[in-house]
Amino acid sequence: MLTPEELRQIQRLSVQAGRRVDSLFAGGYRSAFKGRGMEFDEVRTYVEGDDVRHIDWNVTARTDEPHVKVFQEERELTMMIAIDVSASMAFGSGGRDRLTDKRLQQARVAGALAYAAIRNNDRVGLMAFSDQVELFVPPRKSRGHAWRVIREVFGHSSRGTKTDVSGAMEELSRSLKRRAVVCVVSDFLGDDPYRALSVLSAKHRTHCFVLTDPLERKSPDVGLLEVVDSESGERILMDTGAWTHSDWLNHREKALRSSGAYVSSISTDADPFMALMKHFREVERMR
Repeated sequence: MLTPEELRQIQRLSVQAGRRVDSLFAGGYRSAFKGRGMEFDEVRTYVEGDDVRHIDWNVTARTDEPHVKVFQEERELTMMIAIDVSASMAFGSGGRDRLTDKRLQQARVAGALAYAAIRNNDRVGLMAFSDQVELFVPPRKSRGHAWRVIREVFGHSSRGTKTDVSGAMEELSRSLKRRAVVCVVSDFLGDDPYRALSVLSAKHRTHCFVLTDPLERKSPDVGLLEVVDSESGERILMDTGAWTHSDWLNHREKALRSSGAYVSSISTDADPFMALMKHFREVERMR
């Protein structure tokens, strides 16, 4: 059960996500996540500048006047948001508000994606995974459904501690019968997910949002420090003066891109809404 404070926080996230979607990146989302294709709309009289490849020769022959077929983009999409609920997602140095960990940042990202999808008349669904698929919410289309996505992201109580991204991506590949947009929000710690992501990306437009924390890139030099792996429980003696994770993080992002996914890193001290807007602009430029 969620506490009253958690419910209030979810409500704040819902309002915040809706407002920031409206003001920042709703247009960027629409440009980046185009529809599946074009569908026939109507036939009208040819005007100068129309594409001659769209001339409807049957109607032209009957009327003795050139007519063209008009097409519209088929806008409705299905978006599946896959979130990592493993133990490492509880990590965070506080961010700009000194309260943000990866889980809270994930809720903001997933909530914003859900609102953007709903505002563009797209269906949105949710998968929560650790070392198993813990929750699957089928895609639907309503503002209340976006609220449910945020509530599940923030309030889901994980049964597993470890991470199996590959297993989750394989399950998504089996579950999604039609082409979809897949957004994976995780720190991608644990297994090697790249082969499963390559299979998923071959059919679905896949976006990976890599959640990081400043302490993962460089920790304060306080000498030798015993740390505990939140997923395995293993205790490790770490030399904080020599600790740097930047090279490994960069390698992870490069490997994710090689799987065919669009990739952006979002730190716990970053504005997630601005980060998403930047991501959409980059996707549109690449397309």
